[in-house]
Amino acid sequence: MVKSFHDLSEKEILALAISLEEEDGKIYGEFADRLKENFPSTASALEAMRQEESGHRRRLIDLFQERFGENIPLIRRQDVKGFVHRPAIWLNPTVSPQRIRNQVQTMESETYRFYQQALARTTDAGTRKLLGDLAETERDHARFASDEISRTAESGAAAAEDESARRLFVLQVVQPGLAGLMDGSVSTLAPVFAAAFATRNSWDAFLVGLAASVGAGISMGFAEALSDDGALSGRGQPLVRGVVCGLMTTLGGIGHTLPFLISNFLLATTIAVFVVAIELGVIAWIRNHYMDTPLLSAIFQVVLGGVLVFIAGILIGSA
Repeated sequence: MVKSFHDLSEKEILALAISLEEEDGKIYGEFADRLKENFPSTASALEAMRQEESGHRRRLIDLFQERFGENIPLIRRQDVKGFVHRPAIWLNPTVSPQRIRNQVQTMESETYRFYQQALARTTDAGTRKLLGDLAETERDHARFASDEISRTAESGAAAAEDESARRLFVLQVVQPGLAGLMDGSVSTLAPVFAAAFATRNSWDAFLVGLAASVGAGISMGFAEALSDDGALSGRGQPLVRGVVCGLMTTLGGIGHTLPFLISNFLLATTIAVFVVAIELGVIAWIRNHYMDTPLLSAIFQVVLGGVLVFIAGILIGSA
C-alpha cells in the first residue's frame, strides 16, 4: 500500500530519510565501482560522496535512536506517493561518466526540493524542524556534489573521461553497427536489383531482398559475436556487438527492399534507388562523424562501392 506523505508520522519521516541516505550511498558505490577502471577521477569523487552519504545516514540513525528507540520502520521511496524516483541507470551495460555526473546532481537537487516542499505543507512545529534540518542536509549534499564535479572538470579529468567514453562507444557500438549497415546496404544491392531486372516483378524482388537482408543479418551477427570476446580489445560484450551488427545489417538491406512492395515495377525501382542514395549518405556521414574519415573521402569510398555493386546487379539481372 502506497501512503501519502501527509499521512506519515515524524518517526516514519525520519526512517524514510535514513532509507534515502542508505539507498543513495549504494547508488554512488555502484557508480564508483562501474567507473573505477576506465574513469578513475569520477570514480574517486563518487566514492567520496558515498562516504559522505554514509556519514549522514549514521547521524540520522543516531537522531532516530535518541527520539524513537532502536526499531527503525521499513519505509522506502516507492512506499510514498510523489517521492523522488531514481532511474536505475546503474543497471545499464554502458553508461557515460557525463550521464552519471548529471544523475548525481539531479538526485541531490531533487531530494532537497522534496524536503522543501514537504516542509511548506507541514504545520506541526516539531515536524517542520525535522524537515528543515533534513532540507539543509540535502542542500549540503547538493553543494558537495557540485563542488566535487566542478573540481573534476577544472582539473581536465572530466573532459578526458568524456573523450574516453566516446571512444568506448565507437568501439562497442558504432563500429559493429557501421560494419553491419555497410554490409547490409551494399552487399544486398546486387541480389535485389538483379532479381528486379531479371523478373520485372516487384514481389519477386522483395522476397529476394528480404531473404538476403535477414540472411546477411544473421551471418554478420554471428561473425561479429564470435570474432572477439572483448577482453583484450575493449570492444565490449560480444553478444551486444553481435546483436547491433546483425540488426544494422538487416536494416541496411531492408531499406531498399521495402519499396518493392509497390506493385508498379518502375515506381518501386525509382524509390529503391532513392533509398539507396540516402543509405549511402548516412554511411558516409557516420564514417565522417565517428571514424574521423574526411567527408569527401567517405562519400567517394561509399558511393563508389555502392555504385559498382548496383551496376553489377543490374547487369546480371539484365543478362
